[in-house]
Amino acid sequence: MGGDDIRMTSNGKSGWKNVKAVIFDYGEVLSQRPTAHENTRLASFFNLRADQLPGLWERNRGAYDRGDLAPAVYWSMLAKDAGVELNPDQLDAIHEIDMAMWSNINSSMIDWLGQLRLSGMKVGLLSNMHPEMVTHCRKKFSWLKNFDFVTFSAEVRLIKPDPAIYEHTLRGLGVTASEALFLDDREVNVRAAHALGINALRFESTEQLRRELGLAGFPILPKV
Repeated sequence: MGGDDIRMTSNGKSGWKNVKAVIFDYGEVLSQRPTAHENTRLASFFNLRADQLPGLWERNRGAYDRGDLAPAVYWSMLAKDAGVELNPDQLDAIHEIDMAMWSNINSSMIDWLGQLRLSGMKVGLLSNMHPEMVTHCRKKFSWLKNFDFVTFSAEVRLIKPDPAIYEHTLRGLGVTASEALFLDDREVNVRAAHALGINALRFESTEQLRRELGLAGFPILPKV
């Protein structure tokens, strides 16, 4: 990132002590970052290097996560952008690989959200996620029941960083912006939260999260 990169923003350190709800992103916060092998495997379908995939992956991902595109349509669009043609079996395989890549859970973060809930703090989930992945997660992850409120982009037809999806989540949790702490791995989403007055932290690792929350005086820290 450039010199304007931000990691933690709030309305002042005193605001962290007033937090009543923690809102988690899913990808690369509650789930692990896909491995180099996984990225290389996916990129190979499109005759791309792993470092060439993210730009094309992002191009139509917003529409996909909002529920506007079926999986085969989204991946066909990516293939067209990459200059390759894929058959239906290949598209199905890519779809399954993509979902598996995002299903490796960060157990430390899952444990921490349980600690937060037990302490009496509300916990929310706010994720850009396409419909098939939403169905997959709801079937696979019993810990989703620990959330007080869950917002999946495909179910509300909104995606971060649209302010409306943050406001929807705050209403669902019954807290004001200044009473919430939002965690996301993407700076653009952290900035959007901060613009609404939400305390926001860019997540990079559990160790980094523990360190920065400790510096801000947050009462419950994740274990590493």
